[in-house]
Amino acid sequence: MQYYRAHPGQPWLTATANEMLATMLKPADCGLEFGSGRSTLWLASKVGYLTSVEHDESWHGTVSAQLREQRRKNVEHVLAVEDVPAESGAESKYAQVALRTADESLDFVLVDGVYRDFCAQFAIPKIRPGGMLIVDNANWFLPSRSRSPNSRRAAEGAAGQVWTAVLKAIQDWRSIWTSNGVWDTTIFFKPVR
Repeated sequence: MQYYRAHPGQPWLTATANEMLATMLKPADCGLEFGSGRSTLWLASKVGYLTSVEHDESWHGTVSAQLREQRRKNVEHVLAVEDVPAESGAESKYAQVALRTADESLDFVLVDGVYRDFCAQFAIPKIRPGGMLIVDNANWFLPSRSRSPNSRRAAEGAAGQVWTAVLKAIQDWRSIWTSNGVWDTTIFFKPVR
């Protein structure tokens, strides 16, 4: 975790994912983030517009204050508490924030909060061709060859029916799987037609 102490302004994604995103994100990009924090401030400094969804009221207040302090006007910071059990996440106001967005209108979606399976599923049609689906801790939900703890193996498959559907929907997407040995961040690229 030395990297995160040495780079306090960087998101809690893998260092490799941060380096890649720093070169791929563009000032005109529009994105959606599930799970706010260091990534919210960092993304807001790099893109044109960001919607960030947070479930924890106290943490939402902390990040909102930081956004005000930095005078960030390009972020809609949404508070959507955990209002249903995990298995009913499709009904949550949190995951449904993605449904407010027009199809193929987002340059990227970062999934790093609660109801991750439904957030990823709802996000897929919202990402424009050539855009990115970024899943933090992907090794916990999708089968991989990762050596990070708690990684899912091919024989286990995805973590549940929704993740299985997500995996099927993105099976033809190019992906770059990054790891720091503790957790993995994967960037999936929606094919250009």
